[in-house]
Amino acid sequence: MQAYEGCAGVPAPSLMHRRRVLGKIITYIGLDVHKDTIAVALAEAGVRSDGREYGKIANTPAAVKALAAKLSRVGSELRFCYEAGPCGYGIQRQLTLAGHECVVVAPSLIPRKPGDRIKTDRRDAISLAKLHRAGELTAVWVPDPAHEAIRDLARARLAAVRSLRQARQQLSGFLLRHGRHYHRPAWTLMHRRWMAGLRFEQAAHHIVLEDCIAAVEAATARRDRLEAHIEAALPDWSLAPVVRALQALRGMALVAAATVVAELGDITRFANPRQLMAYLGLVPSEHSSGATRRQGGITKAGNGAARRMLIEAAWSYRFPAPISREQLLRQEGLAKPIRDTAWKAQERLCRRYRKLSRAGKSPTVVTTAIARELAGFAWAIAKHIQIAGA
Repeated sequence: MQAYEGCAGVPAPSLMHRRRVLGKIITYIGLDVHKDTIAVALAEAGVRSDGREYGKIANTPAAVKALAAKLSRVGSELRFCYEAGPCGYGIQRQLTLAGHECVVVAPSLIPRKPGDRIKTDRRDAISLAKLHRAGELTAVWVPDPAHEAIRDLARARLAAVRSLRQARQQLSGFLLRHGRHYHRPAWTLMHRRWMAGLRFEQAAHHIVLEDCIAAVEAATARRDRLEAHIEAALPDWSLAPVVRALQALRGMALVAAATVVAELGDITRFANPRQLMAYLGLVPSEHSSGATRRQGGITKAGNGAARRMLIEAAWSYRFPAPISREQLLRQEGLAKPIRDTAWKAQERLCRRYRKLSRAGKSPTVVTTAIARELAGFAWAIAKHIQIAGA
């Protein structure tokens, strides 16, 4: 839609005249959302003025509904935006159901002036409205409630894994301080029996040991319980076929595949694998000027949980490329093109891992490069599922 622009020396058109010229008045509304309040600012399309403050409202569905009703008028269109944050997507879903456009924008991609040292809710709301009018905001993908529930379940499992790792580190640190060394693989049944036979001079040390062991066992039980819940929730999930297909890839067991899909959503919304790799932050950073081109570490942009799962899966490609019994069981019932893609990925990535290692690259650099290519194969499998289901 082409906006009306007045000529020099000609008075600004009236509201009714703008309605006749444009056919519909577009109002861009920036929302600075907090736990209890929402700062609101407006910016009219086709007007070269700064946005204006509207005021503050309570962060409740009733207040948001009243705001939309008050700003709506015959022949007008409202376009809302607010930053992604801890308050979730409830406002976006409410406004979308009411027939208004509402986007949730990525905070890290909002343009900001380097010299701006004043930050208030009012300024943030006005800036959002103006940038939304200028088309300078990047919207994030908004999951539906069912998908968001699976993602919350996957994130709860990741939190349990972090708690388990911390509990194990505390127990290992306690044993190390007192000179107790277990020279075999840890966290096995034999390791547990070895800890049960430890003796200390101070009775308090036995209490600390048992408490640390209880913390590890509780964290392990929590992780296993959440993994079972994820597996039980998959049959009712619309993206379950993609999760099952991704398990054909080496290193992508059920929980890893479910976490990647839960974090990324519809993988095929990316036009090509390169976009997916950039979204995951697996591409190298770059600072080039003139004839100088410098590349650094990966950007680490986008979704960190999905990137972590892919990097963990990439470690398995340091071994030779046969199909294991576990992987063969995961591939049962999958279409031949998916199995062929998984085998192609395994052959290529194992060969590339060895090649980069022989070139003297560090294991972390090699694994990150493998994870980047693994994301491309995951995109290809998801694309096949989309085409087959169409």
